[in-house]
Amino acid sequence: MMTPQEKTRLVERLRSALKEGDERFIKDEQLLPERQLSVVLGVGRRAVREALNTLEGEGLLFRKQGQGTFIREVNAKTTSLKSLTNRTSPHDIIEVRLEIEPILAGLSAVRATMLEIDQMKHFVRRAAQANSAQEYEHWDSAFHSKIAESVRNTMYWGIFRLINSVRKEQHWISSRKRVFTEGVSSEMVLQHEAIVEAIQSRDPQAAQKAMRIHIATAGARISQAVES
Repeated sequence: MMTPQEKTRLVERLRSALKEGDERFIKDEQLLPERQLSVVLGVGRRAVREALNTLEGEGLLFRKQGQGTFIREVNAKTTSLKSLTNRTSPHDIIEVRLEIEPILAGLSAVRATMLEIDQMKHFVRRAAQANSAQEYEHWDSAFHSKIAESVRNTMYWGIFRLINSVRKEQHWISSRKRVFTEGVSSEMVLQHEAIVEAIQSRDPQAAQKAMRIHIATAGARISQAVES
């Protein structure tokens, strides 16, 4: 039986592997099966499963029944992603998000399970409790990812992941740090809650509208920060 300290080290090791795209644990953006991870890590399958549950709760990965466990972010080390990031402005990202994410929210209102909606609420609560820009960004990203994931459309999911990975590169994060204030983050959280409420009410039009307002507000705040 593993001690709490050993469990923590296991989670940290897997978390690092996800962020680095470590090919000992990941193949084609999918984690190795639990059985193989158990062998590679030298621990029992139960310990691996518990560690993966923790990382899923942090929004770093997701599971597809019968298919396996997948990481949420496109590998940021690839040349094509770096090139795209260097050529993409904040305005570009917001413009694309305004077209894609309202559609995802509308589809989520039709397709999301109650478990997925509960997970969205969890991510919103964690964002509301964030004490730093980095912490807020983590839970905000997990929230938007869960909506995209709940749609169950491989093409939309691929597009979303690319957008999300570009916007999480360092110069995006640094621009958003200037936006993170108690008032602004509270405004964003209230908009998150409105999105979830519309999804739970199974109202696609309301979900699309709430998401469009949210993305437009975020875009305006980021533009103000960049200009200042």
